[in-house]
Amino acid sequence: MRLLAIETATPASSVALAKDRDIVAYAERVDRKGHASFLVPALDFCFEQAGWSPADLDAVVVDVGPGLYTGIRVGLATAQALAAAAGIPVAAAVSLDALAFRAATGRRHIYSVIDVRRGEVAIATYQPLPGGVVRETQPEIVKPDRMRALLESDPSDCLVVGDVGALPSDVLLGLHRCRVGRPRFPAADALVEITATAVEKAEFADDVRPLYLREPDVNLDWQSLRPEAPWPQ
Repeated sequence: MRLLAIETATPASSVALAKDRDIVAYAERVDRKGHASFLVPALDFCFEQAGWSPADLDAVVVDVGPGLYTGIRVGLATAQALAAAAGIPVAAAVSLDALAFRAATGRRHIYSVIDVRRGEVAIATYQPLPGGVVRETQPEIVKPDRMRALLESDPSDCLVVGDVGALPSDVLLGLHRCRVGRPRFPAADALVEITATAVEKAEFADDVRPLYLREPDVNLDWQSLRPEAPWPQ
C-alpha cells in the first residue's frame, strides 16, 4: 500500500509518502500563510526522493481540520485533484487526532488544542491506550475561559498538546495537575499512522469534507459582485 499524506491545516505544512506504514519521503515547513507555495514543491521533492509518481499511489490521506481555513482548503483541493487524476480514494484525518496520537504520555488525560483564530481554539479530549489513543469528545471551538473551566473541573492528571501558545498565559496558571507537552502541530507522518487501518480495510468516506466547525472569516456576496444580470450559462 502506497500512500500520500498531506497536512496543511496548521502553520506547519508537511507531506509524506509511505509504503506499508513506513515513511519513505518527508517534507515540512512552518509558515502560517505559505501553504500553497509549499505544497507543490514539497510534493515534487517527495516523489523524486521516493522514485514514485502519482500513478503509483493507492490512496491519499489529508487533514480536513479543524485549523486554518486557507490551509485546509489548499490541502483538500490538492488531495482531491491528485486522487481524481490517479483514480484513487481519499481518506480524511482530523488534526486534533494526529496531535493526540503523538502526545508523549502513558497515562495522562490528553487535551488537543488547535488555534482557529478570533481568540478561540478547537479542542478534543483523549484517553491513552497501548499503541494509541481514543477520542472521548467531539471537536469543538471554545474560548480561553471555557478551556480553563474544563481543565479545572477535570480530576485527572492532564496533558495539553498542540498550539498552547494561542491561549492566554493565565489559562494554565496554577493548574498543578496539568502539563504542557508535544507536539505543537500535527504532521503528515502521523496522518499515515492514524488512518492506516481504515485505508488497509478500504474504509473510505463517500464524500470528504473540511471540518471547519464554524463559518469562514470572509464570505463573498456573489450577488453584489454581479447585480446587473445573472451569471452566464
